Amino acid sequence: MTESPQRTHAGGLCAGDTATFTKTVGEYDVYGFAGITGDFAPNHIDRSYMEAGSYGERIAHGVLILGLSSTASTEIAARAGRRAVSYGYDRVRFVAPVFIGDTVTITYTVDTIDENAEKSYSSVVATNQRGETCMVATHVMKFLPDTA
Repeated sequence: MTESPQRTHAGGLCAGDTATFTKTVGEYDVYGFAGITGDFAPNHIDRSYMEAGSYGERIAHGVLILGLSSTASTEIAARAGRRAVSYGYDRVRFVAPVFIGDTVTITYTVDTIDENAEKSYSSVVATNQRGETCMVATHVMKFLPDTA
């Protein structure tokens, strides 16, 4: 028998549940991310290069912004009352730049819960301090079986 698609394991998670995470993206974050990933593209680290372009200043790596959603997804996973892992992100789009010094808020909203597949599907939206949407994605979370 399948439970309502509005509820997940242990009754702790419902469609519509939301978590947020806010962070100001600093120069250290961008340079640290560049060092970890090896992505030293001038868009991220070369001030003169970017001042001469249409953005006028350096931008954070899109994947750095996507990575911030992990904090919100971890909060949602804790509410489910079960172990869970990220199953991946679908339809990721970086729709506006995030500049060094911008404050980004990640809003993570559970859209649907598939009891049979033991997965949840959630909307992820990143906005800056000006209310502009910078990134959108769908996150899939997989709930793991309990071990004896």
